[in-house]
Amino acid sequence: MFAQYTKEFRYNLKLAYPVILGMIGHVMIQIVDNIMVGKLGSTELAAVSLGNSMIFVAMSLGIGFSTAITPIVGEGDVENDTGKIRSAFHHGLFLCTILGVMLFLLVVLAKPIMELLQQPEEVIVLAKPYLDWVAFSLVPLIIYQGYKQFADGLSMTKFSMYAIVMANIVHIGINYCLIYGIWIFPKMGIVGAALGTVISRILMVAFMHIILSRQEKLKSYFQGFMFSDIKKSMLRKIINLGLPSAMQMMFEVVLFTAAIWLCGNIGKTSQAANQIALSLASFTFMFAMGLSVVSMIRVSNQRGLQDYKNLVVVARSIFLLAIVIEIVFALLFIAFHQSLPYLFLNMDNNLQEVDNAEVIAIASKLLIVAAIFQISDGIQVVVLGALRGLQDVKIPMYITFVAYWIIGFPISWYLGECTELKATGVWIGLLAGLTAAALFLYLRFHFLTNRMRKGDN
Repeated sequence: MFAQYTKEFRYNLKLAYPVILGMIGHVMIQIVDNIMVGKLGSTELAAVSLGNSMIFVAMSLGIGFSTAITPIVGEGDVENDTGKIRSAFHHGLFLCTILGVMLFLLVVLAKPIMELLQQPEEVIVLAKPYLDWVAFSLVPLIIYQGYKQFADGLSMTKFSMYAIVMANIVHIGINYCLIYGIWIFPKMGIVGAALGTVISRILMVAFMHIILSRQEKLKSYFQGFMFSDIKKSMLRKIINLGLPSAMQMMFEVVLFTAAIWLCGNIGKTSQAANQIALSLASFTFMFAMGLSVVSMIRVSNQRGLQDYKNLVVVARSIFLLAIVIEIVFALLFIAFHQSLPYLFLNMDNNLQEVDNAEVIAIASKLLIVAAIFQISDGIQVVVLGALRGLQDVKIPMYITFVAYWIIGFPISWYLGECTELKATGVWIGLLAGLTAAALFLYLRFHFLTNRMRKGDN
């Protein structure tokens, strides 16, 4: 029985590995900031954590919205409908540009939220200038997503990997110079980290445009763009797919953002520990995110071919692969939960000795919970990718809201604020929400595909 699924593993991984590396590249930009800034002190690390918590919410809206481009392009690809592909690309890029600017302005205007959430004052002072610059980097990032989702829909997943590798190399170099003040560059601390993010993301968009526009197969899609070609029907189709997808992703990211704020209320060491565990869990989650994109591509292809029997086999093969990979990471987290936090802290700083010991103790407990919840997280995200490939987005939006905000957040709040579990309790709530999402989303996929197969007979 398993053979019909495992035989798909090779092709799934072939499509997935560039996406995974690209996703890891996105997270690496944040992890590099955390590691480099963590050497300055736990207050600086908490400030970057707080600033990024707001960026993640905006980023989730942009990235979630842009996923609407991929299933339309994927469907057009198997139908050999170049008009549909071209229209989805141009309209999608147009909407991503507008959305990027809107998200930048929204984050800048939302800075007073940090005071309302009663975050530590010394952390807020450092976080504000960092947030201004990283917010601006959302503009090129969301534009880049328009290019990426277009290429992904055509199963050309390697190009975004090349772009993100280049961006990370640039980012590390600029960070090193501007955070610590190397050679002729001023020592800018966490603002230097933010500038590194802005510059690397601008270069990422330029790189993606150049490399895609020079592909012989794609040249026609980069010619003759005019605003008069923008049609309400395609705008409406992308928005109808993109907005629920954006909300799905936002519900999850805001749950994790709330965890950052809850840990901030407990104390700066809990907030720093939360950021360490979150950075590591985000890194491994990118493997599932890569498979989610493959799930979206392959399911949209099978939908275009109207081969619903094979659609189920392909989708389940990706679900199974995600489970296997996440179990491996879970075992690694359990094995190294006490040593991994040391990567993020400057253990040579005697002034930080007490804080560091407390951060490590908390982070090691969080990694045990993270080991378990990333299995649920992996399942929910690949099933969500399959549902997007089916262009089913509204019901999954309601499912994710209930799972994260009716089930997950109340548990996180109660265990974190009202029990001795503190930060560990916050993460137990995350586990509950993710597990509920995984279960209900799979039931939705099973229901839809059963109905499709019956209709096909």
